[in-house]
Amino acid sequence: MSLVPEAPRPRAVMSPDGLKLATYDFGDPDAPVVVAVHGFASSAVLNWHASGWTRDLVRAGYRVVALDQRGHGASSKPHDPSAYSMDLLVADVTAVIDTYLLSDVAYLGYSLGARVGWHTAERIPDRVTRAVFGGIPDADPMRRVAVDQAKAYIVDGTPIEDRVTNGYLQMASGVEGNDLRALVAMVEGMRDSIEPTPENAPAQPILMAAGSEDGIKDSAVRLAAAAPDADFFEIPGRNHFNAPTSRAFRERAIAFLGGGTTQ
Repeated sequence: MSLVPEAPRPRAVMSPDGLKLATYDFGDPDAPVVVAVHGFASSAVLNWHASGWTRDLVRAGYRVVALDQRGHGASSKPHDPSAYSMDLLVADVTAVIDTYLLSDVAYLGYSLGARVGWHTAERIPDRVTRAVFGGIPDADPMRRVAVDQAKAYIVDGTPIEDRVTNGYLQMASGVEGNDLRALVAMVEGMRDSIEPTPENAPAQPILMAAGSEDGIKDSAVRLAAAAPDADFFEIPGRNHFNAPTSRAFRERAIAFLGGGTTQ
């Protein structure tokens, strides 16, 4: 028997380009809202619900609106690389905020979801009051994926020689329901997307976090130092993949959110 409470049924939101985005609504409808966006090859339920975030945020008095990013979870999974870019992912989050008729929200993102949040907060500062960004580097680590090798593996099982590429595909294939074709299309489509830089840093209060054992930690520290109003939290004893399950991370994030204008 699972110890994780059952997630609510997803509610479909349409993206500006006509894709179905699965969203999940937790907590009191009148409570301050946290919009939660998961990382690459994960999902809203896996990243935020199964790990205890929704439980702890709701207990702290928040409503959580989480979404499966395109290519993930119960959302549409196009196989065309042109369906994936940072601009499209930011537009998806904005569409969810608009559809739910939300005004002032806090943003919670991990890895890819944090990169999307960086640009979302910068572009709609009147809607996002503060943000928690976990596992966010100052460049796209997926650019190291050998797309041709990944495609060949998917088509006919050709062994992958590149260690990084093999690691990404093994990680992605280990999550039930993942569509490897869609995820590789995302990697390919986002190759030229805008990255987080000091020049496009959000001005809102930000908590940046990364695991003490995460290879991107130093770049996350650099980003935090470059942002106008950011603190950095080192998640003790965690790497990039298990940091979201850290109780210390959840507690620090909730304490940070408690100081915001959404409370």
